[in-house]
Amino acid sequence: MTQLTQLNRTSVLTHRVKDLSLPEFICLLDFITAEFQQFLRALEMINHEALETMLEQVMEAFTLKIGQLLQAERTTIFLVDGDKDQLWAKIPSGEDNAAKEVRIPLNVGLAGHVATTGESLNITEAYNHPLFNPEVDESPGYHTNSLLCMPIVSSNKKIVAVVQLLNKAGGVPFDEEDEQRFRDFAASIGIILETCQSFYMAARNQRGAAALLKATQYLGQSLDLEATLRLVMDQARELMQADRSTLFMLSKDDGELWSKVTTADGKEIVEIRISANRGIAGYVASTGQPLNIADAYKDPRFDPTTDKKTGYVTRNILCMPVFNSGGELIGVTQLINKNQGSFTTSDEEFMRAFNIQAGIALENAKLFENVLIEKQYQKDILQSLSDAVISTDMQGRIVTINDAALGLLGCPLQQLDNRNRQLWEEKLTNRYVWDVVPIEPLQFRLQDSLTTGAKHYLPEQNLMVGLFQCPLEDIEIPNTPPYCQSHDDTHLYLLAIPKSNDPKTYSLWNEAHDNSGSLGYLSKQQVQPIERSINLTVNPLTNPQGMVRGGLVVLEDISREKRLKTTMYRYMTPEVADEVLALGEDALMQGSKKDVTILFSDIRGYTTLTENLGASEVVSLLNKYFETMVESVFEHKGTLDKFIGDALMAVFGAPLALKENHGWMAVQSALDMRWRLAKFNEPRMRNRQPLIHIGIGISSGEVVSGNIGSHKRMDYTVIGDGVNLSARLESITKEYGCDIIISEYTYNLCRHNVWVRELDKIRVKGKNQAVSIYHLIQDIDTPLNDKTHKFLDLYAKGRQAYISRDFSKAIIYFEQAYQLEPNDKPVLIHIERAKHYQNNPPPDYWDGVHTMTRK
Repeated sequence: MTQLTQLNRTSVLTHRVKDLSLPEFICLLDFITAEFQQFLRALEMINHEALETMLEQVMEAFTLKIGQLLQAERTTIFLVDGDKDQLWAKIPSGEDNAAKEVRIPLNVGLAGHVATTGESLNITEAYNHPLFNPEVDESPGYHTNSLLCMPIVSSNKKIVAVVQLLNKAGGVPFDEEDEQRFRDFAASIGIILETCQSFYMAARNQRGAAALLKATQYLGQSLDLEATLRLVMDQARELMQADRSTLFMLSKDDGELWSKVTTADGKEIVEIRISANRGIAGYVASTGQPLNIADAYKDPRFDPTTDKKTGYVTRNILCMPVFNSGGELIGVTQLINKNQGSFTTSDEEFMRAFNIQAGIALENAKLFENVLIEKQYQKDILQSLSDAVISTDMQGRIVTINDAALGLLGCPLQQLDNRNRQLWEEKLTNRYVWDVVPIEPLQFRLQDSLTTGAKHYLPEQNLMVGLFQCPLEDIEIPNTPPYCQSHDDTHLYLLAIPKSNDPKTYSLWNEAHDNSGSLGYLSKQQVQPIERSINLTVNPLTNPQGMVRGGLVVLEDISREKRLKTTMYRYMTPEVADEVLALGEDALMQGSKKDVTILFSDIRGYTTLTENLGASEVVSLLNKYFETMVESVFEHKGTLDKFIGDALMAVFGAPLALKENHGWMAVQSALDMRWRLAKFNEPRMRNRQPLIHIGIGISSGEVVSGNIGSHKRMDYTVIGDGVNLSARLESITKEYGCDIIISEYTYNLCRHNVWVRELDKIRVKGKNQAVSIYHLIQDIDTPLNDKTHKFLDLYAKGRQAYISRDFSKAIIYFEQAYQLEPNDKPVLIHIERAKHYQNNPPPDYWDGVHTMTRK
């Protein structure tokens, strides 16, 4: 092979072949064939799994023979590990004579001195030599007298090993003849060891590359995050020949590293979480720097707690960061206990290459998971809409259709099982939308929207479809699949569309039928007609670049019954809505005067809270918040009037009068909101997210209630001074630092049921009449502690002195209250006012009323 290489470098082979005769050429071919067969045999050895043991077997044989030749009691061959600057050897240990790996630094002991300097050492009295280190140069329980330590060099004069011989037989020291005898075969041993190590590294690299390629192929095929995690762990363990492997994903929001691992019995997969700034993995996650630890128990960052609990012994660790394509750290791989020896720098290189591929795979899996979450999120939104929504492709074929659209077309959703529901979706999906939604301008408007990106709104369109009831026992419909004959129910409902040129004739699903069957087309008498009044909206769907990628058809049912039910269900429970509807629509449209209690609630610091959130996160947060707040309204028989951004307005006592005290019901709802908000904030506190705070204002009085608007667009609401006052009270909760403030009108309705304190007597902007306001503390059934009782007593005395113009006494009481509650804002307000009036006495007509200067 060497000759061929030399020939190739000098271009001699080409000229030589040109002048050869046939026998000479055949002879040359035989020579080259033999060379290449030798090369193939070398490749086979590299790929053979047994090659790894070859070096150990050669070392064992050489150790035995050298000891025999030089008559040493003990012989050790230390190989040089240049990656780690160490000497290592396999030494028999224990009763079973199993090999134990020993590693020592290159700069320690006699062997280290020979390895670094190349100088031979022949020592007659080991313990008298200054370089002798019993801890590394002598086996435990063994006493060294004489010692011979000599280097083994490779073909390029590089030290590849050190031979250490202890105690020559007969108690005599090693002599120059022993040294020369060793040098006679040392050169050959050096070349052999160099070759073995080269083959060993080639085999290691070959299998490592193969494992990395295999892992890369598998990782590229998986888009499931949990499956990818397990695959990464398995492939990393196999690749690095480690006992254990874990891949931790970084959760920045939680400040944690997490992973999915299999339990000891292998029956289930559990999630584990650790702090992202503690331990070995935490250090790598925090710094982005790899850690290769040869002895875990000597590293202060290692936590041995788990080892103590499980009995497992961690010897060495290789922990490395995983980055995504943008260079952002997304995880950490941790390998524990290499099967043989400790992890090397070449192991680090392999894991670095592996982690690059793993990072790409994990990023893809995470993106895919986010896509699925977003897709489900969009699907949930679509299904939750009360309006019918249909999305189409660029040809106008239906892609998605929500429940409201199915119901609009007559699909009896409450009566159909999953198989029949799938039938409607299958029959409608991939059909031209104008074929199954027969609204005359729809096709033209949608095609224009898909072509030009235009938006269209067409109010008051007529939609006429029919519902055909298919009896299973005796009716056979041409061109209808077998599902109609095999369903367990007695009837199946099918969509029938009137023909455009003959409105008295209907076609099932608006599909083409031949005339061979009497039921290919249906008469108007055979179907249940469904007529709707529709507001039609057609919009283009665009991609991030603004290019049209589909269409969106929205059908708002403005039929009388639909309009009324939709309006009612928005602001009250279905049970209450049914009671109201039973009174007739006119009862709502005409309006009436009622005594009610109005509750306003609003999120404090909403802009600051949401400024770092995306649009979908804001919507999700508000939906979750309002869901629990509205439940509190409904549970206490309130009516949801409206949402105003992040605010909520509820009415107690309208449109139906309550048998219970409406003021007390509103107060109970507010206290329940306070409790629900605390529960809502618990996970946010654990996840270190900003907490939500709210202010609630409640007032009672006479209002006018009813549906305001037109027959096609109406909203139920209440109007009156009580509404305005409750809104003002909600706003001034910020000034007084209280979460719930009620007016004297509400307090008078439930004064025996609540703990309160009179905050102030105020005159709101735009009103002349003053009103007392109260801080709602708790219901009377909830006992207050002694400190709170004392605080409320001092505050009440302070208020009394303040109203009586005894400002000095008021200051004394309020300052005593301040000692109990230093952060109470009403106390601080009154101290400031009392001191002001002490220096600037108010006029004689002053009645203690504070006039608000802003809404």
